[in-house]
Amino acid sequence: MLRTNSFLFTVILTALVAFGPLSTDMYLPSLPAMKAEFGASVSDVQLTLSIFLAGFAVSQLLYGPLSDRFGRRPILIFGIFAYGIASVACFLATSIEMLIVARFFQAFGACSGPVLGRAIVRDVFGQDRAAQVLAYMGSAMALAPAVAPLAGGYLQVWFGWQASFVFLAGFAFLLVLLVFFLIRETNEHKNPEALKPARMLGNYLTLLSHSGFMGYVLLNSFVFSGLFAFISGSSFVFIDVFGLAPNLYGICFGIVVCGYITGTLIAGRFSRKLGGARMLRYGSFLSVCAGLLLFGVAYSGASSVGSVVAPMVLYMISVGIVMPNSMAGAIGPFAKMAGAASALMGFIQMAIAAVVGGTVGVIHDGTQLPMTGAIALMGAGAFLTYVFIVRRQAE
Repeated sequence: MLRTNSFLFTVILTALVAFGPLSTDMYLPSLPAMKAEFGASVSDVQLTLSIFLAGFAVSQLLYGPLSDRFGRRPILIFGIFAYGIASVACFLATSIEMLIVARFFQAFGACSGPVLGRAIVRDVFGQDRAAQVLAYMGSAMALAPAVAPLAGGYLQVWFGWQASFVFLAGFAFLLVLLVFFLIRETNEHKNPEALKPARMLGNYLTLLSHSGFMGYVLLNSFVFSGLFAFISGSSFVFIDVFGLAPNLYGICFGIVVCGYITGTLIAGRFSRKLGGARMLRYGSFLSVCAGLLLFGVAYSGASSVGSVVAPMVLYMISVGIVMPNSMAGAIGPFAKMAGAASALMGFIQMAIAAVVGGTVGVIHDGTQLPMTGAIALMGAGAFLTYVFIVRRQAE
């Protein structure tokens, strides 16, 4: 078993947390091709994204208490293996309906990685160092959304849309082996009553009634939902509206993700020095400014790759600053139910993002306005949440 301060231990944790962006970003360049392959509408194809988030959200409510009761390791191995099987079902799908169902079960397994990965960070590093560790993990994890669409674009050009799911299945089965042989159990406070309905309900009600927890969760959810609006709509904007090839779209997506890498590096460098509250103030203010700039440029009639990429880089810097600090702020005070706290945070985050992403698909009108408008609204929501909830708790 690896020491918790080893480099490989951190690499494996980062890979666990990366299940989400890998699952949503790698096949983005294939969405227009899948639309043509299955004869589906834009909203039907985007439903493969929204249903993934819905399954991801609901499943987290189960994984958190399970890991609090039985430990992180066995539940993690089960979830990753289930993800691998569902990924196989995805590339065998022969209709958009089959793919949508397979994506739901893929999400059921995928959510074990981020939920339990964050809980393991809390187990090992405690509240004080969790934000810093999550930020540095976020920097490394950003390689996933940076590289995944680029790799997915070339896989689409060379092999077709199924190739991304073949890769994801192989990634999952490799990670099962790594966790089984190298990761020890980190939950030293197993709760034998964590799965009792009354205890589960009580834990979740305690968290929902904790204004500090909800402030951090909503702030996290809004900035993430702005990111997901971009994930949901960007392939259609760049490929269908701007006429880019799938591999060039992957390059543009990678440039945008560089903003996220920058934000996580800033968070890792300054979070302990300046404090989480101050970092959240700066990050949320940048999110609303970047979102309004993105929508304002689009509304003015500008229609170019640069008019979307440049403001999105700024927005992604804010995401990189806000997410690790809001995660640490939400989970930190709850050592004895870190799994439940991580699960509920993920549920709310993914539920809001699923609604936002689905709405972008439904109102898609052949322009970038629906996508950019959603991002601007989410940036505004993040800043208002900081001003009226998070700041008051920090004071």
